[in-house]
Amino acid sequence: MTAFVTGAAQGIGAAVAAAFARAGTPVALLDRDEGVEATAEELRADGGTALALVADVADPAAVEAAVDRAEAEVGPIAALANVAGVLRTGGVLDLPDTALAESLAVNTTGVWNTGRAVGRRLYARRAGAIVTVASNAAATPRAGMAAYSASKAAAAALTRALGLELAPYVRCNVVCPGSTDTPMLRGMWADPVDRTDPDDTAAKDRVIAGTPAEYRLGIPLQRIADPDDVADVVLFLASDASRHVTMQSLTVDGGATLGT
Repeated sequence: MTAFVTGAAQGIGAAVAAAFARAGTPVALLDRDEGVEATAEELRADGGTALALVADVADPAAVEAAVDRAEAEVGPIAALANVAGVLRTGGVLDLPDTALAESLAVNTTGVWNTGRAVGRRLYARRAGAIVTVASNAAATPRAGMAAYSASKAAAAALTRALGLELAPYVRCNVVCPGSTDTPMLRGMWADPVDRTDPDDTAAKDRVIAGTPAEYRLGIPLQRIADPDDVADVVLFLASDASRHVTMQSLTVDGGATLGT
């Protein structure tokens, strides 16, 4: 089994790629950030099989070429993890049109492109799994996150529809993380990094406590997720341990959306 992971240069994508590698699965890491080369090198240094691919998931031809190369150099793909994503924050009345366009291009069209390219191959081989990392914001309104929420909701709906079309051979599921300690989350923190607080404890405490003025609840489990917390769930949904699970969304947010 080979895993194909998008958005693999850093954050949750890198953690997902590492989780597959630790399980002994060869991994193709795709990202438009050339830093994906360094991420793949780290996996190889730890004894894994990893191929770095620099491409934009929003470009269907580039995705098709990357999938072809992955299968030729690493082996037939059996699992696709859609993790690539961008976050553009701001109110609906204030954001430029380009913010919504880019959010949809990467977060939604990217899933369309990879789902088609990999899905065709999985269906032809009569086996495989696709997991899309969306967000708990796909189902719960968040102030200042309309473009992101809309694009992730569309990605989740697309993944479930793909699961219906590719059944009974290919399972398609969605993971919806909440606040996770990644560069994307840290980029949302309003205050500049306090160099006397290298762990950004104050910023994390604000996220855990919630923001009543924005109708945002806190996190009942009293911690921000590590990328590995999300990666472990992706690995489960890509494995035979979840062989009777498809078209489902699993929220990994420490209870922040109260189970809704």
